[in-house]
Amino acid sequence: MSSTNRTLVKAAGFLMAAQLASRILGFLRESLMAGFFGQGSTTDAYNTAFVLPDLLYWLLVGGVLSAAFIPVFSEYIAKGKEEEGWRVVSSVVNLIFLTLGLLIFVGLIFTPQFLRLMVPGFVKTGNIGMATYLTRILLIQPLFMALSGITMGILNSYKIFWPSALGTVLYNVSVILFGTILANPAKPNSISGFAFGVVVGAFVSFAVQIPSLRKVGVRYYPIIDWHNPGVRRIGALAVPIIISYSLNQIQVVVNNNFGSSLLPGSITAVWYSYRLFQLPVGIFALAIAVATFPTMTEQAALKQWDKLRQTISQAVRMVIFITLPISVGMIVLRYPLIRVLFQHGHFTAQDTLTTAIPLLYFALGISSQSVIQILPRAFYALQDTWTPVILGVISMVINILAMVLLIHPLAHGGLAFATTIAAFANMLLLLYVLRRRLGRIDGWAMFWTSVKSLVASLLMALVIWAWSGLLTPLIGIRTMASVIILMTGTGIGVVVFAGMAKLLRMEEFTQTMGLVNRKIGKR
Repeated sequence: MSSTNRTLVKAAGFLMAAQLASRILGFLRESLMAGFFGQGSTTDAYNTAFVLPDLLYWLLVGGVLSAAFIPVFSEYIAKGKEEEGWRVVSSVVNLIFLTLGLLIFVGLIFTPQFLRLMVPGFVKTGNIGMATYLTRILLIQPLFMALSGITMGILNSYKIFWPSALGTVLYNVSVILFGTILANPAKPNSISGFAFGVVVGAFVSFAVQIPSLRKVGVRYYPIIDWHNPGVRRIGALAVPIIISYSLNQIQVVVNNNFGSSLLPGSITAVWYSYRLFQLPVGIFALAIAVATFPTMTEQAALKQWDKLRQTISQAVRMVIFITLPISVGMIVLRYPLIRVLFQHGHFTAQDTLTTAIPLLYFALGISSQSVIQILPRAFYALQDTWTPVILGVISMVINILAMVLLIHPLAHGGLAFATTIAAFANMLLLLYVLRRRLGRIDGWAMFWTSVKSLVASLLMALVIWAWSGLLTPLIGIRTMASVIILMTGTGIGVVVFAGMAKLLRMEEFTQTMGLVNRKIGKR
């Protein structure tokens, strides 16, 4: 393995560990909320309250960071022009915060009108007041998330990843702390404790990065230099991403619009299952994508095309190798998984059955969703932000059409299945266009990794299914029994998949075991 690949694997490994800790805390947070408030109109209002704050953040910060800010700033660093890079950073930061502050002010005023358009079903159920109250609390969050995100972008450009990873862990700790202290199941409004925790957590996520930011020699200028070529380039790269995230919100609105007309708790069931679906995406795919992105950007800037192809191929193959067995395992073990995480307090056995439906359809798309964490970044590294947007628009149309067609036969399961269909279509489109752009992308290696991983995963699923079917009649389905089934099933699955991967001589298995052995050898 080359030194670059070793660095990427180490960075990705650390980020995976941090993401794992963060996601575990995230599920503890969701589990506590489920226990306190169950799955109904209160939790529907809470989950809906994130839509407007998230929209503002991703429009002005998230998309700009991933598609424009990091590539341009990384290029200044790679070419030894840091001082000019900091002037660009200052201009962009000042522009973002002026715009974000104005939009938050407008959002606070027109929150009820926005929610009536987005979730008309809440007007009939009287849930609009709760959603408005929670949304207005959460609208403070984008300011701190913007500070945290921009700081993360600067540090990632220097290939420093741990402060932002620690920030996500502390974010969840804050939400758990405030939510637990302030929650009172007899008072639905007390779910606002979790909302206050989100705001405080966003601030802590930024604050923990400040020491590292000072170490890299942060320089700030109170300017907005419209004529700076770097600012103009970030603006040009960011425009299609802003358009893309605007269009993506149409999917969110359609999803919530349909969900608000279904039985109370449907939005929450989709949200909880979506959180489980995002677990492997966030821990593995996003960690690999974040760790790989600065390297891809540097290789593209220096026109090292062969190295860029190798980096993309290795990242995609590793993601497929990791997420395919997780996808299949989650499908087989979805009932004990939901019981262990959520079924306690006010979250009933019927709520478990309701949540398992969308989880089945979401789990089918884990690998596709994971791969599309990496492929758009390959285009961003080439400073092409329009292609992922155009392909994303096509996928969005597919998603909405699928929702319209599937909502009646599958109810809230149709919303999840539509997301999976759109993710698979988006992945295929991105792979096709990227291959045309780079000439080749090591496609056969990706294909055979997928085939071998699928074969190993299906055999693994068969063994887990047989074991679960044998064990369940003996010990039942209560919480402790579900823990046993989940843990033993997972352990057996890991052994079977690893054995098959070794038997099939998968390169990704060899790389993973080599990394593990080196880590153990250092202790």
